[in-house]
Amino acid sequence: MKKSLLLLLGLVMVLFLAACGGEEGSEENTSGDSSDEGSDEASGDVKLRIAWWGEQSRNDYTLEVIELYEEQNPGVTIEPEYASWDDYWRKLAPQAAANELPDIIAMDLSYLSQYAENGQLANLSDFIGSEINVDNISEDNINTGKVNDGLYGFNLGVNAVGFQYNPEKLKEIGIEEIPEDWTWDDFMEMSQKAADAGVYFDNGFQADVFFNYYLRQNGKRLYAEDGSGLGYEDDQLFVDFFSMIQKEVEKGATPTPDFMAQLAGPEDDPVVKGEGVGIFQWSNQFVGLEQTSGLDFNIAPMPGPNVSDGLFLKPSMFFSVAENSEAKAEAAKFIDFFVNNIEANKLILGERGVPVSSAVKEALAEEVSSSQAEVFEYISWVEENSTPMGPADPAAAGEIIELLTNLSEQISYGEITPEDAAEHFRTNAESILK
Repeated sequence: MKKSLLLLLGLVMVLFLAACGGEEGSEENTSGDSSDEGSDEASGDVKLRIAWWGEQSRNDYTLEVIELYEEQNPGVTIEPEYASWDDYWRKLAPQAAANELPDIIAMDLSYLSQYAENGQLANLSDFIGSEINVDNISEDNINTGKVNDGLYGFNLGVNAVGFQYNPEKLKEIGIEEIPEDWTWDDFMEMSQKAADAGVYFDNGFQADVFFNYYLRQNGKRLYAEDGSGLGYEDDQLFVDFFSMIQKEVEKGATPTPDFMAQLAGPEDDPVVKGEGVGIFQWSNQFVGLEQTSGLDFNIAPMPGPNVSDGLFLKPSMFFSVAENSEAKAEAAKFIDFFVNNIEANKLILGERGVPVSSAVKEALAEEVSSSQAEVFEYISWVEENSTPMGPADPAAAGEIIELLTNLSEQISYGEITPEDAAEHFRTNAESILK
């Protein structure tokens, strides 16, 4: 009996010592404020995969951020996967179907609902306040990643659309500056001057982004509030907007879609090469434009009227965590690091949007370049001259974007009239969204 009791006591001591030893191997979060509570990783090495889209400058600094995280978190190895926008989504879809998504995924607003509602993204709500510190992040910025009652994307930064133009090239076509209160009529007049001078005024419009802006100017939205249909009833809005785009291509003020698709990279862009005046695009792309071109640009608001109704602050992108990830807590810690760590953000410098952390934004005030300072200033202006974004895009947004893009290109080439395209879009979009 005594012998059995001694063996039992010995076994208990071994188990106790093993448990104590395991505590020493636990990893510490180095971003400053997060705990390991809720971690589903066993002690020891952790391997994460992370995927994003972007140009080479984004790839370069993101790799530096990953290296910094690995240095500060021994035992964590992060494998990067990156591609251009189109190739990124082509690759992500089959990975999702095979339940093999990377642990951390760059996610766009237009795809967030789709991946979340398909059960392919983890709900980040459990990590808020623990792995992800939100002390300096507003509730509004956090909520942009919500789908229904869950948080499926964490906002990395905010941006807004605008017209980024070369002031010297503008003067060459006889225009001194673009005023804050310019209108679509002004835009058409200016673009005609560019065409007459043999240069492009702009590179065209991403159909879904700028048609939605135009609709918002007119008190409508691309999607209904509940995502079950289109958010406008009058197809004349479609006809007016895409007729304008068609005229721009026909008069030579905007390149054809084929021309833009055949460019080898951003360095071949007409505006970068000094063959165009400007680009309608998101504010977080401004720094890359100046870096790639070596030229100085200004940012003008979108054309009016009702510019404040049209503009909104959009999450530039999210980081999401895959539901199939076996290291969700560690993935959440990396998101915290990316959003809150000052040293990391001195590498990022707001390229993925003006930081959502007020502490990071303040710390970068004296660090950012003149280019980034101009973006910060523009976003501050938009904050005072915009309306709320509204609900996340519906799950079928990807199909709607493809449909609208194809129709826009057909209109530009005269293959379909804006009137017929409007009818075709409504019929098919309503069917997709039901």
